[in-house]
Amino acid sequence: MTDKQVLRNFVNGGYVDPVDGRYSDLVDPCTGEVFAQSPLSAERDVDLAMSAASTAFESWRDATPAERQRALLKFADAVESRAAELVDAEVRNTGKPRQLTTEEELPPAVDELRFFAGAARMLEGRSAGEYMAGHTSYVRREPIGVVAQVTPWNYPLMMAIWKIAPALAAGNAVVLKPSDTTPVSTLMLAEIASEFLPAGVFNVVCGDRDTGRSLVAHPTPQLVSITGSTRAGKEVAAAAAPDLKRTHLELGGKAPVVIFDDADLAAAAEAIAVGGYFNAGQDCTAATRVLAGPGVYDDFVAALVEQARETKTGGPDEEDVLYGPLNNANQLARVTGFVDRLPDHASLGIGGSRVGDRGYFYSPTVVSGVRQQDEIIQDEVFGPVITVQRFTDEEEAVRWANGVEYGLSASVWTKDHGRAMRMTRRLDFGCVWVNTHIPFVSEMPHGGFKHSGHGKDLSVYSLEDYTRLKHVMHNWG
Repeated sequence: MTDKQVLRNFVNGGYVDPVDGRYSDLVDPCTGEVFAQSPLSAERDVDLAMSAASTAFESWRDATPAERQRALLKFADAVESRAAELVDAEVRNTGKPRQLTTEEELPPAVDELRFFAGAARMLEGRSAGEYMAGHTSYVRREPIGVVAQVTPWNYPLMMAIWKIAPALAAGNAVVLKPSDTTPVSTLMLAEIASEFLPAGVFNVVCGDRDTGRSLVAHPTPQLVSITGSTRAGKEVAAAAAPDLKRTHLELGGKAPVVIFDDADLAAAAEAIAVGGYFNAGQDCTAATRVLAGPGVYDDFVAALVEQARETKTGGPDEEDVLYGPLNNANQLARVTGFVDRLPDHASLGIGGSRVGDRGYFYSPTVVSGVRQQDEIIQDEVFGPVITVQRFTDEEEAVRWANGVEYGLSASVWTKDHGRAMRMTRRLDFGCVWVNTHIPFVSEMPHGGFKHSGHGKDLSVYSLEDYTRLKHVMHNWG
């Protein structure tokens, strides 16, 4: 990709310029310098994409599951074969470590495409039956229609696939808006997919929040799916309400990591440092809110500080780097603000500062001595900042773990099987790990409760979210 490249929307099988000719700058988060321009799409651009998707849906919905499977498998193979190009695009746009992006993000993305290719042939309704004399009933599971999707900047490529794979497998057409700061790899995905999908089935419209609002408010889509902040999810839900559009909301998180006194501290500290600092903590499931038992609190804080000391941030091609920069200047200011506003009773064990004077790098940070109602406990930081609280017993651990507005993910660290079973039942989160934190598999659902939204990504449950049920009844007479 050359400097100052001008990007274009991808609509109806090809690249198109924004109707109004408006663009925004894309900034390299490693340097803070502009490297490309991206369309600032408006209502007319959204209209064109929705029209293309509506037309394409009429034929795509009639494709057999086997036909959709073949298309998605070919798409997956092409993504795999062009992995180096996609990683280059992702790294240039996000500043992520190249090796980790290649090893940790591309393979799952390909696997997810292949999973949903197979799942396309497994959708079922209840068997036909006579629930009224002389009548046979059965259920049809059908695609919803045109789906509007909005993806975030923390995992641009992976989140695009989490959205489009189940939607396309179910027979829907898609109009997707990537984040205004990270559209590059999503546009490349659309180009790759166009070789195997009918024109108009997968469209990408770039732009800012106003573009997203136009997308959500447009009368065509029957479902709006977003991965983003809780604030954004609330706005989407409100904008979708007048047309009674269905919503699929994967929103913020504040994952509790509960360390009991019998946990393997060395293993836990190492895993939690990775789970908290990976991708600069810009992950709604990040292991950034630790609750440690009274017998291990001091030792665990010390172990976590040592892990942070050994954790390195830097550019995409630097050696031994776990994470790159924060995504943008606003995010750097947000993370910095949380640390600058720490209450007097909190203790900064390590970090808490910007790294270098170029780009948006932030040091791995550990904060202890925090209390349940502190801002940094209640609100999502979305940066490489891990907090540690001391709890007294299991009841308090459960109460504090659940005592936030979010309900996306959590983890429990203990050797006591009974305690693990009790905790996983009582923790009010959509995903709970035991003695690990952050692994995902295509077969299992991901999605939260409370202010973390509703609906599931991954798994057949996600595929079901992109379908609707129709009851059909036949009168024998």
